[in-house]
Amino acid sequence: MATSSPAASLKGTQYTNPVLPGWHSDPSCVYVPEEDTIFCVASTFIAFPGLPLYATKDLQNWKLASNIFNRPSQIPSLGQTTNQQGGIYAPTLRYHKGKFYLIVSFLGPEVIGLVFSSSNPYDDASWSEPLEFTVQGIDPDIFWDDDGTVYVTSADNNRIQQYSIDLNTGETGPIEYLWNGTGGVYPEGPHIYRKDGYYYLMIAEGGTETGHAETMARSKHRTGPWEPCPQNPILTNRNTTQYFQTVGHADLFHDGAGNWWAVALSTRSGPEWKNYPMGRETVLVPATWATGEWPVIQPVRGHMRGPLPHKNKKALIGLGIGTNFVGDPDRVDFEPGSSIPGHFMYWRFPKDEALYTVSPRGHPNTLRLTPSTANLTGTETFQPDDGITFVGRRQTDTLFTYGVDIDFDPKVVNEEAGVSLFLTQGQHVDLGVVLLQAAEGKKPSLSFRFRVEGRGNFEGTIPSATAPVPKDWQGHPIRLEIQAVSDSQYAFSVSSARKPGQKKVIGRADSRLVSGDTGRFTGSLVGAYATSNGGSGSTEAYISRWKYDGQGQMIDHGVVVPS
Repeated sequence: MATSSPAASLKGTQYTNPVLPGWHSDPSCVYVPEEDTIFCVASTFIAFPGLPLYATKDLQNWKLASNIFNRPSQIPSLGQTTNQQGGIYAPTLRYHKGKFYLIVSFLGPEVIGLVFSSSNPYDDASWSEPLEFTVQGIDPDIFWDDDGTVYVTSADNNRIQQYSIDLNTGETGPIEYLWNGTGGVYPEGPHIYRKDGYYYLMIAEGGTETGHAETMARSKHRTGPWEPCPQNPILTNRNTTQYFQTVGHADLFHDGAGNWWAVALSTRSGPEWKNYPMGRETVLVPATWATGEWPVIQPVRGHMRGPLPHKNKKALIGLGIGTNFVGDPDRVDFEPGSSIPGHFMYWRFPKDEALYTVSPRGHPNTLRLTPSTANLTGTETFQPDDGITFVGRRQTDTLFTYGVDIDFDPKVVNEEAGVSLFLTQGQHVDLGVVLLQAAEGKKPSLSFRFRVEGRGNFEGTIPSATAPVPKDWQGHPIRLEIQAVSDSQYAFSVSSARKPGQKKVIGRADSRLVSGDTGRFTGSLVGAYATSNGGSGSTEAYISRWKYDGQGQMIDHGVVVPS
């Protein structure tokens, strides 16, 4: 049974963590009284579109409002970013005088600070081209002081630094050093709060692994001296056996009733920290913050209880770019006139939007994928702007089934289209339909191929398999599926789209293959790809009946609740 939460004594409604499941690291949230809505953002590294903004009225139903980073002109050099864990992460979202502000560091070919702004959170196009500034390191926070001066607080060289910023020009002022925590490594993720005559500074310490923690200090003056909280750390699961680990990089906000909450990142891994394919997810915990006192934050558990606002899902229907709420299944049929859903993602920019065409002439209700020369891994000479043809969505459930029909008739050896469980270009598990070279004197064979790139935290034998495509399946759509059959294993299967009952499992993969290593900051996507594998082929693939069904969430050791 799940361990009962210390929050159980709080009056309110029971809910489960994570509230934003799947890869949603470094959360930051703000309550907007004019909308009576809470908005939250998360990191996306080199995935595009990036910086998803979620809206919720009740902390129970979450809707994708917009993607703040939604066009290449906003950060052109993302397309040249080689580091699989580079790009944009650790944003801070704030609201000031009718406008939203998103501040973040971009770590690509160069390190730059960016400030996006918008007056309409439900419209991609409303988000500005970013104001660039010279950022000191990573994890910038934006804060308006009582006199209207705007300050950035960020982490660099193991020190928390603060400096003013002009939001018209990007010019920054002198650097001042603040409080660096209680001695834990990597003081970072700072947030400044002004409350009851104090400046409160909350930071993350201990690194974003199992030693992660949140600590706090306060001062009557912006630059100190700082008084550490006697109860530090104010939030952590370190040195415990809890299923939720790596808790930290938190933000505090209140709802419309004045109740305080904290969001933080966490991995569902247990203290072993080996098996966590969804990476760092967003968890929510109740807090209290009495006048003149320190905040008291409940520890993260799977089952929580707190003073949630009354359910109000209807108020968000029709708003924003998301058609579904977080946790809803995908049913995407690529109808004529429709566009690719807003929660779908690419790895860096799509090289050409024409490579992904919805309902092309002669192929209604499909998504046409034009193959990239490079496969999902690339080669030693691969350059980021070479591009890979891949479109996916986050794995958001411990147990799920994802599948698409693929209509693909390859003409050239090594042409391939299929589905992938994708963490990074260095870690993914693929099941494809591929034309393979046969023995001398024989025709190439149409085959299913299951193969793995990388090993992550897995220590066993890397699986692989090939199997011929049955003759009576050829020339017709074939369904490829990925199913998480447990919290530690995926099954990759095929069937004839005309006879779905004839399902065959081609390969199985351990979830540790897509945990850690080159993707220790990100989380798994599932999606479809097409490639010539370095050859001269250009045969297009047509995918249809895109479906994703969440079937269970593990919220404690051995405890699974329905999705």
